[in-house]
Amino acid sequence: MENEKLKQTIIDERTGIEYRLVGDFYIPNLSIKQEEKIILNKYGRLRLNYLRTHKKAEYSIMLIDGTINKHLKEIQETAQDRVNLIIEELKAKNNLTEEMKNTDMLYWVGTMNAIKQQAEEIILTELIYV
Repeated sequence: MENEKLKQTIIDERTGIEYRLVGDFYIPNLSIKQEEKIILNKYGRLRLNYLRTHKKAEYSIMLIDGTINKHLKEIQETAQDRVNLIIEELKAKNNLTEEMKNTDMLYWVGTMNAIKQQAEEIILTELIYV
């Protein structure tokens, strides 16, 4: 009947962690905050993989703080916006128009692929792999 004398919950003065009584032991009342559910695109997945493999401390901190999804969402949105902007700038610089798609399709497709590749390479070095 010792359990009846023990408090059901206690708070550690030093750490501020709350403990609850389970049987004869005090177990910490720890919970993970619910994060917003997001669907990762290519850039979000690349950033997540980079953090997991090369920035383990930053990844762990964001995971514990509950900010990893917010970070990934921000990175993927920024990356997609920047890719679109860079593609438009490079299309204008190369005088690539939609009319060319009808007149010289192979040239247009080849140039667009090169432009998209350049834009993605810039984004990877600016946002993803840092």
